[in-house]
Amino acid sequence: MKPFSYATALSPESARQLASSSKHGAYLAGGNDLLGLLKEGLVEADLLVNVKALPGLGKIEQSGAGWSIGALATVAQVEKHPGLKAAFPGLAAAAAEVASPQIRNVATVGGNLAQHSRCWYFRHRDTLCLKKGGDHCFARNGENRYHTLFTGNPCVSPMVSSLAVAFAALDAVAVVVREGKELRWSMADFYHRAWENPLTHHSLEPGDLVVRVEVPLLRTRSAYLQASEKHAFDWALVSCAAATGIDGGKMKGPRIALGSISPMPHQAEAANTFLEGKPLALDDATATQAADLLLKEAQPLEHNGYKVPIALALVRRALLQLQS
Repeated sequence: MKPFSYATALSPESARQLASSSKHGAYLAGGNDLLGLLKEGLVEADLLVNVKALPGLGKIEQSGAGWSIGALATVAQVEKHPGLKAAFPGLAAAAAEVASPQIRNVATVGGNLAQHSRCWYFRHRDTLCLKKGGDHCFARNGENRYHTLFTGNPCVSPMVSSLAVAFAALDAVAVVVREGKELRWSMADFYHRAWENPLTHHSLEPGDLVVRVEVPLLRTRSAYLQASEKHAFDWALVSCAAATGIDGGKMKGPRIALGSISPMPHQAEAANTFLEGKPLALDDATATQAADLLLKEAQPLEHNGYKVPIALALVRRALLQLQS
């Protein structure tokens, strides 16, 4: 690990100023992802700005329109918060699937959203892949069983944040401070640059600070499921979140999102439109049709075609779970 300076910020503005004052400034909260990247030489940082003491960013609060989750709230807090669990069971379920209890006690909401690629070609310190500034995506025609079914650029590394998938289905908004101004991003906005640009993992620029995520109380039913190789402490092969409001026993504003198959939470407006007004008590045939619409344009690679039937099954199960 290369030497770096360390500073503790006491306000969001001072944090942003400190990070922006250095050529390679980075924020440090839980540090689960960042410290590993630094040790492997995959990220360069000459100044780490400790943001753990920033006031108010660890709070989880209810407002009239929804819930506000501070970026420094831990994943464990999201998992166990009784109010969030009652309002958004799918979000609590997504939090419970993140790594291990020990990591969830340290990992933050902001860090989970902003984490870097898990692609083994990117993570290998001796491989100069496309995402690290090389001229070739080794996974595209290499070992790609954990990679994307959808992408907008030559890189096939997927987004692996569990919380982002649940937030996408709930139409949550990430509030990001950039140059003193608050930007409000949907989850699609948060990862849009990664869809277009192989060098990025999200839409954050150096100095940008995630301060909170706002979740509206629009969808009273939600569910989250994932398939992994191991029962616990493992990345999702495919994850799925579904959420909907209810009007007269029918779906109102349904949303489905898939994770680990795209550089951003994968959604399809056709599937959401198809489900609008359908009875909450879906039959399996209707759930299957929605799943087919969501996966209609999937482009499996040589080794990850198995993700398609897994995704189809998770969508059906998540939609049927909304009934309970």
